[in-house]
Parts: sequence; C-alpha cells; structure tokens
Amino acid sequence: MRLKDKVAIITGGAKGIGRATCLLFAREGCRVLVADIDGPGAVMVAKEITDAGGVADSITTDVADEEQAKNMVSRAVKLWQQIDILVNNAVSFRHRRVEDATREDWDKVLSVGVMGTSFCSKYAVAVMKKQGYGSIVNVGSINAIVAMPDWMTYNATKAAIVNMSRSMALDLGPFQIRVNCVCPGITRTPALEAAVAELKMSVEDAEKVFAPRCIIKRFARAEEIAPAILFVASDEASYMTGATVMVDGGFTS
Repeated sequence: MRLKDKVAIITGGAKGIGRATCLLFAREGCRVLVADIDGPGAVMVAKEITDAGGVADSITTDVADEEQAKNMVSRAVKLWQQIDILVNNAVSFRHRRVEDATREDWDKVLSVGVMGTSFCSKYAVAVMKKQGYGSIVNVGSINAIVAMPDWMTYNATKAAIVNMSRSMALDLGPFQIRVNCVCPGITRTPALEAAVAELKMSVEDAEKVFAPRCIIKRFARAEEIAPAILFVASDEASYMTGATVMVDGGFTS
C-alpha cells in the first residue's frame, strides 16, 4: 500500500475529485479526514471508506473560516496524532465576467480558493514542522494556465493557487515539507454539471464544444485525476516540490 499508516486531510472531500481522492487514498492504506462544507456528504464518504474496511472520519468545515480550518487540523491530530498529507481541494465555482463580478463574488471565490488554501496550510504546516516532514497538494486547474470564457473570477483564483504552491514549496522546503500543484482538465463532477447548467447546457453538450481541444477528445472522470494527486502526495514523489502537474487530456499542449 502506497500510503500505509499515513494520515491525510482532504478538503472538498464530499464530491467529485475530492471524493475520488478520499476513496483512493483509503484503498492505499491512508487514514482520511474527509472535510467539506457539505457535512452530510462528508459523512457519507467517510462511511463508504469504513464500510470497505478503511479508516476515516469526517468534519464539516468551511475552509474560508480560519477558526474552522484550525479546528479541522486539530481534529486530525486528536484522532491520529499526525498529519502526513494535506490536499487543498475545496473550491468555489462562482464564475463571473469582469463587468459582472461583484465584491460578494470576489469575496466568495477568493475566500474559499485562496484564503482557504492558506488557512488550511497554515495550521497543517505547524504540525508538519514538528514532525519534520509533510506533503501538501494544492488542486489547481487548467484555468490557471488558459482562460475559459465568462469564468474570470475562477480563472484568477486558480492562477493564484499555482503560484502560491511554488512560493509555499520554496518557503517550506527547509522543513522537508513538499508542496505541489495538480491541475485537472475539464472533469465530469457535480460542480461541472451545475456550472454548465447555468449556461443552459448539459455536460454532454459542453463536451461536444470543449472536448475537441483535448488530445484525448473527452472530459476526464474524477477517478482519473485522483491518481495524480496520490502520486505527488506519496513518498514516490519525494524529489518533487514546486511542480505544476497538468492532468488535462492534452488540453494545454
């Protein structure tokens, strides 16, 4: 097992890429704290893990709230006395054009994506420094590299996460804490379904429009993104830090 006896916190773990990552980590022997603002959803994922013989717990967490991020980290330490891996996956899919974005829109998307990543990392890093090691994986997006129409607020947040990851890697390297960023391509998730519904499209219709830009000519499944997160989180990637890993079917090639 690639993560045997390790402990991971995964934010946004109730659905989509977060859920797929929680399940995969657990199958690889990891003890998983499933964190999500959707508390009942997080409970369901944790139960799915324990029913399969894994070890997991859940916590309702709004990562945009610093105190809740702190409590999330404390919960993992109380349960398992260590934190080996933090996956910052929580995101706000509030996407707006520049002329339409309100302060409320910006506050929401930045507080979850940027500040939430910062808060969760801040408290996990304190534990990792005491341990003398750790691995942080920030989930970015192809939107950090190429613009998507009408998604300016979301695009900006993901671009920030890519550069945050590089900066964190530089600052935390002396403490043997690795930080990498995984950037998924367009992935079939409940969040994507909701986003394209706002455009009066189905996921199938959106795939016909955008998938031709991918070399593989289709959208990803969440289960295809999770293994990349697993790899960079694991000791197999012990010489990787500050990296931006594209998992996008060749969209950005």
